[in-house]
Amino acid sequence: MKRENNLTRRTFLKTSAVAGAAGVIGTGTTGFLTSCSGEKKDVTVPLKEPGTYYVPELVDLATDGKELKAGVVGCGGRGSGAAMNFLNAANGVTIVALGDVFEDKVNGLADKLKAEKSIDVPADKRFVGLDAYKQVIDSGIDILIDCTPPFFRAEHFKYAVEQGKHCFLEKPVCVDSVGYRTIVATAKQAQAKNLSVVTGTQRHHQRSYVESYKQIMGGLIGEITGGAVYWNQSMLWYRDRQPAWSDFEFMVRDWVNWKWLSGDHIVEQHVHNIDVFTWFSGLKPAKAVAFGSRQRRVTGDQYDNFSVDFTMENGIHLHSMCRQIDGCANNVSEFIQGTKGSWTSQGGHVIKDLAGNVLWQYDGEAEKANFKQTDPYTLEHVNLINCIRANTPIEQASETAVSNLAAIMGREAAYSGQETTWDAMAAAPLDYTPADLNIGKMDMKGFTVPVPGSAK
Repeated sequence: MKRENNLTRRTFLKTSAVAGAAGVIGTGTTGFLTSCSGEKKDVTVPLKEPGTYYVPELVDLATDGKELKAGVVGCGGRGSGAAMNFLNAANGVTIVALGDVFEDKVNGLADKLKAEKSIDVPADKRFVGLDAYKQVIDSGIDILIDCTPPFFRAEHFKYAVEQGKHCFLEKPVCVDSVGYRTIVATAKQAQAKNLSVVTGTQRHHQRSYVESYKQIMGGLIGEITGGAVYWNQSMLWYRDRQPAWSDFEFMVRDWVNWKWLSGDHIVEQHVHNIDVFTWFSGLKPAKAVAFGSRQRRVTGDQYDNFSVDFTMENGIHLHSMCRQIDGCANNVSEFIQGTKGSWTSQGGHVIKDLAGNVLWQYDGEAEKANFKQTDPYTLEHVNLINCIRANTPIEQASETAVSNLAAIMGREAAYSGQETTWDAMAAAPLDYTPADLNIGKMDMKGFTVPVPGSAK
């Protein structure tokens, strides 16, 4: 009898290791360990073990290293902002070339760089026109900062990688299926060439989201069972047409309101929120059913509201909602439900158990106390520069392509009134390129607002 109860230390450790593995691997959900008294103790089971998923090092300033020269293509508001973010992210970086389809945009950013950063971009490094991106890329840069209207981004990325350039690509990275396939193929080429690519889904470089992700991967809410994501806000900007503008110039200056240029706001803006769910869950949607409409938009040919029911590849559902209309309830946030609790970014990144008790909350005040740089738009450039200088490439384009195609699925489901699927959309011939793309006159008759279904 005494011998039957005599467990050696080695036997105990071996038995415990097996029991632990069964708790993590065998249940697939929250594990339980049973004591001698028969009591069950709740054990948090990680969704992913630390070290198996990517977490950026979000320091205030990139480590000093080799000088890096960047070129900016797309010199409007976001391009100007990204240029400053890049320059604020590190020492030993500069901007040597600018490109845009409009000369006033190029000169405007050149003036800003000179006034605020004492950087003088010479006239022969300022390029104008639809091929300006090639001239910038071929001008001796190390990094392309691409902030054009989204339609142009896939082809710019392709040429930059062909020429061996690191890239910062604003989101979204494409507006249609053809662009999606270009991005995916080019991302593989970037990986093969050890090039770093960071995209403008800046929540991946926002400490509150990164820490929330780590908590969820640690199993704090259990297995993910669904969620809801929102970008509801007031009307976005638009441009009144000027008499001297051609059709092309009007559309490109007013790009955020045109389907072919922006991808519609579910793609151009709401992709951020969809991206959080695809990132946290590691899932892509299998199908989507949606509706949307145009109620208040002043210019362009796109909708101003969408509601999408995504069925993810494992069968759980994601509700996606976005709206750009004045005088309505606003909400820009994400919510994820799990078997043990839930997480939301609304009100400060909070995790609660199923009874509503707060289990964890991000400490924004501690971040301000411990870090000088809290701007995720700058931190994404800090990480890009660190990865380049350390020769530890990062490649985000392929990950962003997933949330991007998800948004395209939702858009096309709303436009058509039909169910869309991942497989069909990924392989579709969908191409938003205008038949007569040029800086001169374009035929605008084909740019109409979609109407779903069929008339009775």
